[in-house]
Amino acid sequence: MAHFILLVLFITIFASPAIANTYNVVSLGAKPDGQTDSSKAFLSTWASACDSSGPSSIYVPSGRFFLNRVKFQGPCKSSAITFRIDGTLVAPGYGVMGSSESWVSFNRVVGLSVLGGTLDGQGTALWACKLAGRGCPMGAASIMFTGSKGLLISGLTSVNSELGHININGCDGVKIQGVKISAASNSPNTDGIHVQMSNDVTIIGTRISTGDDCVSIGPGMQNLWIENISCGPGHGISIGSLGKSSQEPGVQNVTVKTAVFTDTQNGLRIKTWGRPSDGYVKGVVFEHAVMQNVQNPIIITQNYCPGNKNCPDQYSGVKISEVTYNDVRGSSATPVAVNFDCSPTRPCSGIGLQDIKLTYNNGPARAFCKHAGGSSAGDVCRRVACDFESGNRTEKQCGGKTENTEDPKESIQDIYNL
Repeated sequence: MAHFILLVLFITIFASPAIANTYNVVSLGAKPDGQTDSSKAFLSTWASACDSSGPSSIYVPSGRFFLNRVKFQGPCKSSAITFRIDGTLVAPGYGVMGSSESWVSFNRVVGLSVLGGTLDGQGTALWACKLAGRGCPMGAASIMFTGSKGLLISGLTSVNSELGHININGCDGVKIQGVKISAASNSPNTDGIHVQMSNDVTIIGTRISTGDDCVSIGPGMQNLWIENISCGPGHGISIGSLGKSSQEPGVQNVTVKTAVFTDTQNGLRIKTWGRPSDGYVKGVVFEHAVMQNVQNPIIITQNYCPGNKNCPDQYSGVKISEVTYNDVRGSSATPVAVNFDCSPTRPCSGIGLQDIKLTYNNGPARAFCKHAGGSSAGDVCRRVACDFESGNRTEKQCGGKTENTEDPKESIQDIYNL
């Protein structure tokens, strides 16, 4: 009988799921008054959770917790850390972080979940300085994840970041869901979510209102899925800018599905520098998008050269191919709703248009096509003149009807009705 009891205890202890060690930041000295610096308490809590041999949990209760710049460093013994936030983390405000890369950062962690909570970046004073044209520090992104794997960011709210709100850099396997991001429409460089040099990132059920890109996609991004996103105000969803350097990893396999853009500068954008580069964009699908008073609903521009410095009279080397637009509808705030302004040395190829229904002032919108090749089908246009540059041959296709011409110059720069 005694041996049986010991056997039952052994099975119970070692077969049961591991119970997470929970650490409350208040227990280690954090003050929820919005003024007392709680950085040391947060870092001490992280050290305990990181050093746990099994699952661990950090709990931030209700209240406002003032934090200076904090970096939660891995690798950790625990490969399952939950950072549960019921309160608000408050940034130090104008000038304190200078030109730091980020305010809150996680580096080289595995199996991290950040759940709930609010980040208050307190960026309004810095925005005012920049908008006034004074000499200002660059500022810091609110939260950054680098070199990490298996991340979940769920239910987080980020307001008034100095720079970008959420940055993902060099990570593998990231899911961002139910996030809310807001900043003033004139807040400079306050991208909602920025992703680069990462693989297998999913962004779903997100609402973003900011002064820059709702989602910006940088070099080296592969396998990105964006679904059910609301954007506006802001600059839309942007791949780029790319090609700032001559040697740069490309962007591949991006899907943007079920998105609503309201009063944004752009909708679906690809942007590259007008200078030589070996970068590329390929395998992109934009589908089921609604535009509401958007200035540039569909745009590819390959002549980005701010201030005409370091790239005048040069052409983009970034190769853009296999980009599909399906079921994009709504209203444009400008007459030209579709703008493909591609590089003359590396023309866009494999551009597909399917069921594009965009209007301007309750009438048909227009489109501009330069150095781009592809096809259109469905309810797209009355006439499409994007060129397939294959020798001296240009193929034009509209609603299933194909026309061929021997003169590729005919459609190099054409404006047509949608």
